[in-house]
Amino acid sequence: MSDPELPLWQNTCREHLECTDLSDTVTADLAIIGGGYTGCSAALTAARVGASTVLLEAHDIGHGGSGRNVGLVNAGLWVPQDDIRAHLGHESGNRLITLLAQAPSDVFQLIAEHDIACEPVRNGTLHCAHSPSGYRDIRTRHTQHVASGAPVELLSAQQVQQRTGSAAFHGALFDPRAGTIQPLAYVRGLARAATGAGARVFQRSSVTSMAHDGHAWVLKTSRGEVRAKAVIQATNAYHQGLQGTAPSYVPVYYFQCATAPLPEALRKDILPGGEGCWDTGLIMTSFRMDREGRFIIGGMGDLGHIGRSVHSGWVRRKMAALFPALAGEPLVPGWHGRISMTSDHLPKIVSIGPRALSVHGYSGRGIGPGTVFGRWAAESLLSGDPSVLPVRMVDTHDERLPGMRRAFFESGAVATHLLKARF
Repeated sequence: MSDPELPLWQNTCREHLECTDLSDTVTADLAIIGGGYTGCSAALTAARVGASTVLLEAHDIGHGGSGRNVGLVNAGLWVPQDDIRAHLGHESGNRLITLLAQAPSDVFQLIAEHDIACEPVRNGTLHCAHSPSGYRDIRTRHTQHVASGAPVELLSAQQVQQRTGSAAFHGALFDPRAGTIQPLAYVRGLARAATGAGARVFQRSSVTSMAHDGHAWVLKTSRGEVRAKAVIQATNAYHQGLQGTAPSYVPVYYFQCATAPLPEALRKDILPGGEGCWDTGLIMTSFRMDREGRFIIGGMGDLGHIGRSVHSGWVRRKMAALFPALAGEPLVPGWHGRISMTSDHLPKIVSIGPRALSVHGYSGRGIGPGTVFGRWAAESLLSGDPSVLPVRMVDTHDERLPGMRRAFFESGAVATHLLKARF
Protein backbone atom coordinates (compact mmCIF):
# COMPACT_ATOMS: atom_id res chain seq x y z
CA MET A 1 0.00 0.00 0.00
CA SER A 2 1.34 3.44 -0.85
CA ASP A 3 1.57 5.74 2.15
CA PRO A 4 0.14 9.20 1.46
CA GLU A 5 1.72 10.17 4.79
CA LEU A 6 3.57 8.34 7.54
CA PRO A 7 1.60 7.90 10.76
CA LEU A 8 1.94 10.54 13.46
CA TRP A 9 2.93 7.65 15.71
CA GLN A 10 6.30 7.53 13.95
CA ASN A 11 7.07 11.00 15.31
CA THR A 12 5.82 10.43 18.85
CA CYS A 13 7.14 6.88 19.36
CA ARG A 14 9.62 6.61 22.23
CA GLU A 15 10.38 2.93 21.68
CA HIS A 16 13.28 2.20 19.36
CA LEU A 17 14.58 -1.08 18.07
CA GLU A 18 17.78 -1.76 16.16
CA CYS A 19 17.43 -4.81 13.92
CA THR A 20 19.26 -5.89 10.81
CA ASP A 21 17.91 -7.86 7.89
CA LEU A 22 18.39 -11.61 7.65
CA SER A 23 21.61 -12.35 5.75
CA ASP A 24 22.47 -15.89 6.83
CA THR A 25 20.98 -19.35 7.31
CA VAL A 26 19.54 -19.83 10.80
CA THR A 27 17.53 -22.50 12.57
CA ALA A 28 14.68 -22.10 15.04
CA ASP A 29 12.03 -23.94 16.97
CA LEU A 30 9.54 -21.30 15.83
CA ALA A 31 9.61 -18.89 12.89
CA ILE A 32 7.15 -15.99 12.79
CA ILE A 33 6.26 -14.00 9.69
CA GLY A 34 5.03 -10.50 10.50
CA GLY A 35 6.07 -7.93 13.09
CA GLY A 36 2.72 -6.68 14.38
CA TYR A 37 0.94 -7.36 17.66
CA THR A 38 0.32 -11.04 16.91
CA GLY A 39 3.84 -11.78 15.69
CA CYS A 40 5.65 -9.85 18.42
CA SER A 41 3.46 -11.32 21.16
CA ALA A 42 4.14 -14.81 19.80
CA ALA A 43 7.89 -14.12 19.66
CA LEU A 44 7.94 -12.86 23.24
CA THR A 45 5.92 -15.85 24.46
CA ALA A 46 8.13 -18.40 22.74
CA ALA A 47 11.41 -16.78 23.74
CA ARG A 48 10.38 -16.52 27.39
CA VAL A 49 9.95 -20.30 27.62
CA GLY A 50 13.33 -20.93 26.04
CA ALA A 51 12.29 -21.77 22.48
CA SER A 52 14.66 -20.58 19.77
CA THR A 53 12.60 -17.97 17.92
CA VAL A 54 13.02 -16.00 14.69
CA LEU A 55 10.70 -13.20 13.59
CA LEU A 56 10.80 -11.88 10.02
CA GLU A 57 9.24 -8.51 9.18
CA ALA A 58 9.15 -7.30 5.58
CA HIS A 59 9.48 -3.62 6.54
CA ASP A 60 10.00 -2.18 10.03
CA ILE A 61 8.31 -3.48 13.16
CA GLY A 62 4.79 -2.04 13.26
CA HIS A 63 4.76 -0.99 9.61
CA GLY A 64 1.30 -2.47 9.03
CA GLY A 65 -1.95 -2.12 10.88
CA SER A 66 -0.33 -2.32 14.32
CA GLY A 67 1.58 0.90 13.72
CA ARG A 68 -1.45 2.66 12.22
CA ASN A 69 -3.94 1.63 14.91
CA VAL A 70 -6.23 4.06 16.75
CA GLY A 71 -4.76 2.94 20.07
CA LEU A 72 -7.92 1.70 21.81
CA VAL A 73 -7.26 -1.33 24.02
CA ASN A 74 -10.73 -2.90 24.09
CA ALA A 75 -12.07 -5.86 26.05
CA GLY A 76 -13.59 -7.92 23.28
CA LEU A 77 -14.45 -7.77 19.61
CA TRP A 78 -16.60 -5.43 17.55
CA VAL A 79 -19.34 -8.04 17.23
CA PRO A 80 -21.89 -8.33 20.12
CA GLN A 81 -21.39 -11.21 22.51
CA ASP A 82 -24.58 -13.07 21.59
CA ASP A 83 -23.44 -13.04 17.96
CA ILE A 84 -20.12 -14.60 19.00
CA ARG A 85 -22.00 -17.40 20.73
CA ALA A 86 -24.27 -17.82 17.71
CA HIS A 87 -21.27 -18.28 15.39
CA LEU A 88 -19.04 -20.38 17.65
CA GLY A 89 -21.50 -22.17 19.90
CA HIS A 90 -22.19 -21.41 23.54
CA GLU A 91 -19.14 -23.10 25.08
CA SER A 92 -16.56 -21.91 22.52
CA GLY A 93 -18.14 -18.47 22.35
CA ASN A 94 -18.02 -18.02 26.12
CA ARG A 95 -14.39 -19.14 26.17
CA LEU A 96 -13.41 -16.55 23.58
CA ILE A 97 -15.41 -13.84 25.37
CA THR A 98 -13.65 -14.67 28.65
CA LEU A 99 -10.18 -14.66 27.06
CA LEU A 100 -10.74 -11.31 25.38
CA ALA A 101 -12.31 -9.78 28.49
CA GLN A 102 -8.92 -10.35 30.09
CA ALA A 103 -6.99 -8.98 27.10
CA PRO A 104 -6.64 -5.35 28.32
CA SER A 105 -5.20 -6.62 31.61
CA ASP A 106 -2.76 -8.76 29.62
CA VAL A 107 -1.72 -5.77 27.52
CA PHE A 108 -1.23 -3.38 30.43
CA GLN A 109 0.59 -6.07 32.42
CA LEU A 110 3.07 -6.55 29.56
CA ILE A 111 3.52 -2.78 29.34
CA ALA A 112 4.33 -2.57 33.05
CA GLU A 113 6.48 -5.69 33.12
CA HIS A 114 8.66 -4.59 30.21
CA ASP A 115 8.50 -0.85 30.88
CA ILE A 116 7.13 -0.12 27.40
CA ALA A 117 7.03 3.63 26.76
CA CYS A 118 3.67 3.69 24.98
CA GLU A 119 1.62 6.29 26.88
CA PRO A 120 -0.63 3.76 28.65
CA VAL A 121 -3.84 5.21 30.07
CA ARG A 122 -6.29 2.73 31.56
CA ASN A 123 -9.27 5.01 32.17
CA GLY A 124 -11.74 3.03 30.09
CA THR A 125 -13.42 3.55 26.74
CA LEU A 126 -16.75 5.02 25.66
CA HIS A 127 -18.84 3.44 22.91
CA CYS A 128 -20.90 6.50 22.03
CA ALA A 129 -24.42 6.35 20.60
CA HIS A 130 -24.55 8.64 17.57
CA SER A 131 -28.34 8.27 17.18
CA PRO A 132 -31.41 6.85 18.95
CA SER A 133 -30.86 3.56 17.12
CA GLY A 134 -27.24 3.63 18.25
CA TYR A 135 -28.40 3.99 21.83
CA ARG A 136 -30.64 0.96 21.44
CA ASP A 137 -27.62 -0.95 20.16
CA ILE A 138 -25.41 -0.08 23.14
CA ARG A 139 -28.28 -0.81 25.53
CA THR A 140 -28.47 -4.33 24.04
CA ARG A 141 -24.71 -4.70 24.29
CA HIS A 142 -24.86 -3.51 27.91
CA THR A 143 -27.39 -6.22 28.75
CA GLN A 144 -25.20 -8.90 27.16
CA HIS A 145 -22.05 -7.65 28.90
CA VAL A 146 -23.73 -7.56 32.30
CA ALA A 147 -25.01 -11.10 31.79
CA SER A 148 -21.38 -12.15 31.26
CA GLY A 149 -20.26 -10.39 34.43
CA ALA A 150 -18.55 -7.44 32.73
CA PRO A 151 -18.29 -4.25 34.87
CA VAL A 152 -19.70 -1.97 32.15
CA GLU A 153 -21.94 1.04 32.70
CA LEU A 154 -24.69 2.51 30.52
CA LEU A 155 -24.44 6.30 30.47
CA SER A 156 -27.08 8.91 29.63
CA ALA A 157 -26.58 11.70 27.12
CA GLN A 158 -25.91 14.11 29.98
CA GLN A 159 -23.33 11.81 31.54
CA VAL A 160 -21.58 11.40 28.19
CA GLN A 161 -21.45 15.16 27.76
CA GLN A 162 -19.82 15.45 31.17
CA ARG A 163 -17.30 12.74 30.29
CA THR A 164 -16.44 13.93 26.78
CA GLY A 165 -17.32 17.62 26.61
CA SER A 166 -19.52 16.90 23.56
CA ALA A 167 -23.31 17.24 23.32
CA ALA A 168 -23.43 15.13 20.16
CA PHE A 169 -24.30 11.75 21.70
CA HIS A 170 -27.45 10.05 22.98
CA GLY A 171 -25.61 7.94 25.54
CA ALA A 172 -22.61 5.62 25.78
CA LEU A 173 -21.37 2.28 27.06
CA PHE A 174 -18.45 2.78 29.44
CA ASP A 175 -15.99 -0.08 29.83
CA PRO A 176 -13.53 0.51 32.70
CA ARG A 177 -11.41 -2.50 31.71
CA ALA A 178 -10.19 -0.78 28.55
CA GLY A 179 -7.81 2.09 27.81
CA THR A 180 -5.53 3.75 25.28
CA ILE A 181 -1.89 3.42 24.21
CA GLN A 182 0.50 4.75 21.61
CA PRO A 183 0.05 1.77 19.28
CA LEU A 184 3.34 1.83 17.40
CA ALA A 185 5.33 2.20 20.61
CA TYR A 186 3.51 -0.79 22.11
CA VAL A 187 4.34 -3.15 19.25
CA ARG A 188 7.95 -1.98 19.15
CA GLY A 189 8.12 -2.45 22.90
CA LEU A 190 6.89 -6.02 22.50
CA ALA A 191 9.60 -6.63 19.90
CA ARG A 192 12.23 -5.14 22.21
CA ALA A 193 11.04 -7.39 25.03
CA ALA A 194 11.16 -10.40 22.70
CA THR A 195 14.76 -9.69 21.71
CA GLY A 196 15.63 -9.24 25.38
CA ALA A 197 14.21 -12.71 26.03
CA GLY A 198 16.36 -14.18 23.27
CA ALA A 199 14.26 -13.95 20.10
CA ARG A 200 16.03 -12.95 16.90
CA VAL A 201 14.06 -10.21 15.14
CA PHE A 202 14.89 -9.26 11.55
CA GLN A 203 13.45 -6.23 9.79
CA ARG A 204 13.33 -5.57 6.03
CA SER A 205 13.34 -9.35 5.52
CA SER A 206 10.39 -10.24 3.34
CA VAL A 207 9.70 -13.97 3.01
CA THR A 208 9.75 -14.89 -0.65
CA SER A 209 9.06 -18.62 -0.32
CA MET A 210 8.05 -21.12 2.32
CA ALA A 211 8.02 -24.90 2.00
CA HIS A 212 8.22 -27.98 4.18
CA ASP A 213 11.00 -30.35 3.12
CA GLY A 214 9.74 -33.31 5.14
CA HIS A 215 11.82 -32.42 8.17
CA ALA A 216 11.45 -28.68 8.71
CA TRP A 217 10.01 -25.52 7.25
CA VAL A 218 12.34 -23.58 4.97
CA LEU A 219 11.64 -19.85 4.74
CA LYS A 220 13.68 -17.87 2.26
CA THR A 221 14.30 -14.13 2.04
CA SER A 222 16.33 -12.24 -0.54
CA ARG A 223 19.54 -12.72 1.49
CA GLY A 224 18.87 -15.46 4.01
CA GLU A 225 17.06 -18.60 5.05
CA VAL A 226 15.33 -19.92 8.17
CA ARG A 227 14.85 -23.60 8.93
CA ALA A 228 12.14 -23.96 11.58
CA LYS A 229 10.15 -26.72 13.25
CA ALA A 230 6.99 -24.58 13.36
CA VAL A 231 5.67 -21.42 11.71
CA ILE A 232 3.20 -18.68 12.59
CA GLN A 233 2.09 -16.46 9.73
CA ALA A 234 0.94 -13.19 11.30
CA THR A 235 0.74 -10.92 8.28
CA ASN A 236 -2.98 -10.17 8.67
CA ALA A 237 -4.00 -7.39 6.19
CA TYR A 238 -0.39 -6.73 5.11
CA HIS A 239 0.47 -10.07 3.52
CA GLN A 240 2.83 -9.64 0.58
CA GLY A 241 4.84 -11.68 -1.85
CA LEU A 242 4.49 -15.10 -0.29
CA GLN A 243 2.32 -17.26 -2.54
CA GLY A 244 -0.10 -19.97 -1.48
CA THR A 245 -0.83 -18.91 2.10
CA ALA A 246 -2.40 -15.48 1.67
CA PRO A 247 -5.21 -14.94 4.22
CA SER A 248 -8.69 -14.34 2.84
CA TYR A 249 -10.35 -11.17 4.14
CA VAL A 250 -12.12 -7.99 3.08
CA PRO A 251 -9.70 -5.04 3.16
CA VAL A 252 -11.24 -2.06 4.93
CA TYR A 253 -9.33 1.21 5.27
CA TYR A 254 -9.35 3.46 8.31
CA PHE A 255 -7.73 6.88 8.47
CA GLN A 256 -6.81 9.30 11.24
CA CYS A 257 -5.90 12.95 11.61
CA ALA A 258 -4.58 14.90 14.58
CA THR A 259 -4.28 18.45 15.80
CA ALA A 260 -1.09 19.90 17.19
CA PRO A 261 -0.93 19.70 21.01
CA LEU A 262 -3.83 21.84 22.18
CA PRO A 263 -3.46 24.70 24.66
CA GLU A 264 -4.72 23.93 28.16
CA ALA A 265 -7.72 26.23 27.69
CA LEU A 266 -8.99 23.88 24.97
CA ARG A 267 -7.78 20.61 26.47
CA LYS A 268 -9.41 20.87 29.87
CA ASP A 269 -12.99 20.38 28.64
CA ILE A 270 -12.34 17.71 26.00
CA LEU A 271 -12.19 14.13 27.33
CA PRO A 272 -10.99 15.30 30.75
CA GLY A 273 -11.05 11.70 32.03
CA GLY A 274 -8.81 10.40 29.25
CA GLU A 275 -11.20 7.80 27.81
CA GLY A 276 -10.85 6.59 24.24
CA CYS A 277 -14.03 6.83 22.18
CA TRP A 278 -15.73 5.45 19.10
CA ASP A 279 -19.31 5.73 17.94
CA THR A 280 -22.08 3.40 16.79
CA GLY A 281 -22.16 4.61 13.19
CA LEU A 282 -21.89 1.96 10.49
CA ILE A 283 -19.18 4.21 9.03
CA MET A 284 -17.49 4.52 12.40
CA THR A 285 -15.78 7.57 13.93
CA SER A 286 -13.18 7.39 16.70
CA PHE A 287 -11.61 10.12 18.80
CA ARG A 288 -9.19 10.41 21.70
CA MET A 289 -6.41 12.57 23.14
CA ASP A 290 -2.75 11.60 23.30
CA ARG A 291 -0.40 12.36 26.18
CA GLU A 292 0.78 15.64 24.66
CA GLY A 293 -2.76 16.91 24.17
CA ARG A 294 -3.31 16.20 20.49
CA PHE A 295 -6.93 15.54 19.54
CA ILE A 296 -6.92 12.48 17.27
CA ILE A 297 -9.98 11.73 15.16
CA GLY A 298 -10.50 8.95 12.66
CA GLY A 299 -13.01 7.39 10.34
CA MET A 300 -13.43 4.68 7.76
CA GLY A 301 -11.85 5.59 4.44
CA ASP A 302 -8.82 5.26 2.18
CA LEU A 303 -6.63 8.37 1.90
CA GLY A 304 -4.88 6.79 -1.06
CA HIS A 305 -8.23 6.62 -2.88
CA ILE A 306 -9.97 9.18 -5.07
CA GLY A 307 -12.16 10.00 -2.04
CA ARG A 308 -9.23 11.49 -0.10
CA SER A 309 -10.49 15.07 -0.45
CA VAL A 310 -13.96 14.00 0.71
CA HIS A 311 -12.55 12.28 3.80
CA SER A 312 -10.30 15.25 4.57
CA GLY A 313 -13.17 17.71 4.32
CA TRP A 314 -15.41 15.54 6.48
CA VAL A 315 -12.91 15.15 9.32
CA ARG A 316 -12.72 18.93 9.82
CA ARG A 317 -16.50 19.26 9.83
CA LYS A 318 -16.90 16.28 12.15
CA MET A 319 -14.34 17.60 14.61
CA ALA A 320 -16.15 20.94 14.76
CA ALA A 321 -19.54 19.22 15.11
CA LEU A 322 -18.32 17.17 18.06
CA PHE A 323 -16.34 19.97 19.69
CA PRO A 324 -17.21 23.45 18.38
CA ALA A 325 -14.21 24.92 20.19
CA LEU A 326 -11.96 22.97 17.79
CA ALA A 327 -13.49 24.50 14.64
CA GLY A 328 -10.70 25.70 12.40
CA GLU A 329 -7.99 23.99 14.45
CA PRO A 330 -5.28 22.90 11.96
CA LEU A 331 -4.60 19.19 11.45
CA VAL A 332 -1.37 17.40 10.70
CA PRO A 333 -1.39 15.29 7.51
CA GLY A 334 -3.57 12.23 7.90
CA TRP A 335 -2.57 8.60 7.67
CA HIS A 336 -4.42 5.36 7.10
CA GLY A 337 -4.17 1.64 7.71
CA ARG A 338 -5.72 -1.49 6.33
CA ILE A 339 -8.05 -3.68 8.41
CA SER A 340 -8.56 -7.40 7.83
CA MET A 341 -12.35 -7.78 8.02
CA THR A 342 -14.13 -11.13 8.01
CA SER A 343 -17.80 -11.67 7.20
CA ASP A 344 -18.64 -12.71 10.76
CA HIS A 345 -16.16 -10.21 12.29
CA LEU A 346 -14.35 -13.04 14.10
CA PRO A 347 -10.61 -13.81 13.93
CA LYS A 348 -9.49 -16.87 12.01
CA ILE A 349 -6.74 -19.41 12.69
CA VAL A 350 -6.00 -21.40 9.54
CA SER A 351 -3.74 -24.43 9.19
CA ILE A 352 -1.18 -23.84 6.45
CA GLY A 353 0.75 -27.08 6.85
CA PRO A 354 2.31 -29.34 9.47
CA ARG A 355 2.89 -27.34 12.68
CA ALA A 356 2.10 -24.13 10.82
CA LEU A 357 -0.80 -21.73 11.17
CA SER A 358 -1.96 -18.34 9.97
CA VAL A 359 -3.82 -15.84 12.15
CA HIS A 360 -5.87 -12.95 10.77
CA GLY A 361 -9.17 -11.13 10.82
CA TYR A 362 -9.43 -8.97 13.93
CA SER A 363 -11.84 -6.68 12.05
CA GLY A 364 -10.46 -3.51 13.62
CA ARG A 365 -9.71 -4.85 17.11
CA GLY A 366 -6.01 -5.64 16.85
CA ILE A 367 -4.38 -4.69 20.15
CA GLY A 368 -5.98 -6.96 22.73
CA PRO A 369 -6.95 -9.85 20.44
CA GLY A 370 -3.62 -9.70 18.59
CA THR A 371 -1.70 -9.92 21.85
CA VAL A 372 -3.80 -12.84 23.10
CA PHE A 373 -3.91 -14.75 19.80
CA GLY A 374 -0.16 -14.40 19.33
CA ARG A 375 0.53 -15.80 22.78
CA TRP A 376 -1.80 -18.78 22.38
CA ALA A 377 -0.63 -19.52 18.84
CA ALA A 378 2.94 -19.80 20.09
CA GLU A 379 1.93 -21.94 23.07
CA SER A 380 -0.15 -24.23 20.87
CA LEU A 381 2.63 -24.90 18.37
CA LEU A 382 5.32 -25.34 21.02
CA SER A 383 3.19 -27.73 23.07
CA GLY A 384 1.57 -29.49 20.11
CA ASP A 385 -1.84 -28.87 21.68
CA PRO A 386 -4.35 -27.14 19.37
CA SER A 387 -6.98 -27.10 22.11
CA VAL A 388 -5.32 -24.09 23.77
CA LEU A 389 -6.06 -21.89 20.74
CA PRO A 390 -8.66 -19.14 21.35
CA VAL A 391 -10.75 -20.36 18.40
CA ARG A 392 -10.76 -23.67 16.57
CA MET A 393 -8.17 -23.94 13.81
CA VAL A 394 -9.68 -24.59 10.38
CA ASP A 395 -8.16 -26.05 7.21
CA THR A 396 -9.29 -23.17 5.04
CA HIS A 397 -11.14 -19.87 5.16
CA ASP A 398 -12.46 -18.03 2.12
CA GLU A 399 -14.27 -14.70 1.91
CA ARG A 400 -16.66 -14.21 -0.99
CA LEU A 401 -16.09 -11.27 -3.36
CA PRO A 402 -13.60 -9.37 -1.18
CA GLY A 403 -12.88 -6.82 -3.90
CA MET A 404 -16.53 -5.94 -4.34
CA ARG A 405 -17.07 -5.71 -0.61
CA ARG A 406 -14.01 -3.49 -0.22
CA ALA A 407 -15.48 -1.16 -2.87
CA PHE A 408 -18.82 -1.22 -1.05
CA PHE A 409 -17.23 -0.09 2.25
CA GLU A 410 -15.15 2.62 0.58
CA SER A 411 -18.04 3.97 -1.50
CA GLY A 412 -20.18 3.96 1.65
CA ALA A 413 -17.51 5.88 3.52
CA VAL A 414 -17.18 8.42 0.70
CA ALA A 415 -20.96 8.89 0.48
CA THR A 416 -21.31 9.24 4.25
CA HIS A 417 -18.43 11.69 4.54
CA LEU A 418 -19.71 13.72 1.61
CA LEU A 419 -23.11 14.22 3.20
CA LYS A 420 -22.62 14.04 6.97
CA ALA A 421 -21.51 16.64 9.51
CA ARG A 422 -22.54 19.58 7.34
CA PHE A 423 -23.87 22.76 8.88
